[in-house]
Amino acid sequence: MDDSHHLVHQVSNESRASIAESLSEFFDAHEVLLSASSSENEVSVQNTRATKLFHVDCCMYVTTGLVENGSVLYQRRSCLPSPSPNSSTISLWNILRNNIGKDLSKVAMPVHLNEPLNTLQRLCEELEYSELLDQAASTQDPFERMVYISTFVVSGYASSYYRTGGKPFNPVLGETYECDRPDKGFRFLAEQVSHHPPISACHAESKNFIFWQDVRCKNKFWGKSMEIVPIGTTHVTLFGDHYEWNKVTSCVHNILSGQRWIEHYGEITIRNTSSDVCHVNEIEGTVTDKKGKVVHRLFGKWHEAVYCGDPPTATCVWRASAIPVDFEQYYGFTKFAIELNEPHPSLKLLLPPTDTRLRVDQRLLEEGKLEEAEEQKQRIEDMQRQRRKTLEESNVTHEPKFFRYGQNV
Repeated sequence: MDDSHHLVHQVSNESRASIAESLSEFFDAHEVLLSASSSENEVSVQNTRATKLFHVDCCMYVTTGLVENGSVLYQRRSCLPSPSPNSSTISLWNILRNNIGKDLSKVAMPVHLNEPLNTLQRLCEELEYSELLDQAASTQDPFERMVYISTFVVSGYASSYYRTGGKPFNPVLGETYECDRPDKGFRFLAEQVSHHPPISACHAESKNFIFWQDVRCKNKFWGKSMEIVPIGTTHVTLFGDHYEWNKVTSCVHNILSGQRWIEHYGEITIRNTSSDVCHVNEIEGTVTDKKGKVVHRLFGKWHEAVYCGDPPTATCVWRASAIPVDFEQYYGFTKFAIELNEPHPSLKLLLPPTDTRLRVDQRLLEEGKLEEAEEQKQRIEDMQRQRRKTLEESNVTHEPKFFRYGQNV
């Protein structure tokens, strides 16, 4: 593998207080609002990989609530504070007609078209079914382990099935997101490490696995559909085995009128860098040994379940959790997604000011305050453009806080 321009662990001994102080430049401290971002020199996304990183301490969660010294302090929420807005009055055609075939990540969109989650939080959603990695770590059979890894990869798409109504907020440079889930056994941290091109890096670890990736998405409008093309590689290590895979292209159909639906297409190749390989295409997959012999067959639906074997005796490896009954009113969020942006007051003392949960425009949208959310979103974007211009004129390059470019560790 090419070791140039890899994102690796940024060693730091700073306390949370010093981290908050040093990152305050990205925020309006008075309003706890993300401030302007900057542009850094473009790097080759194909040659970047996110690996181990420094992870600051954050609060501990369990399924039933925040835990401190063994005591449950509050119940995790099961519903968003406000339903999703009616975006039917927004003329997407007027916005998109001049941008057909272009990368929409550079096109300003009204806040009505967003969902109250951030791209960094969407990366954390890929770990909703992290128990599949725990199961992979518990088996000694390398081919059975690949079955669980492959199923985990497929499960990362399940939450998108009902999410055709909105797009996540784009993080500004230096924005972060932390998630500590003892109930699931993992700790997660993500950071926006580049602005042009926009690159998000994340890292999660538990006693059973380490998960990391850096990703850039190109969004293109083709008249009736919008295509999301991810660039980057995702990695998992389990007891010395290193797995890596690509992501497929996603497409939202009927973007302007009619019933929207989402499609994922392309082939995922999952490699254990020491031996076996799995190819997944339209949720028909094969686990092969290094000689190409098929050991296991997988099939199913990416938003429902994955089976191993041949019908009718196949075994169900994974089944998606039930969606909340009122999901259509609340952005199509799963229970796990509803919990990601929870703003409990106790978090404010524990999180750095760059954390996504402190973004005012995103929070205002979640609360249904659309005009205020739009105003703040525009203000952040204006400040971001100005900061980028200032740093470019000064020839200053942004340095990520928790990742750095270099060789893998």
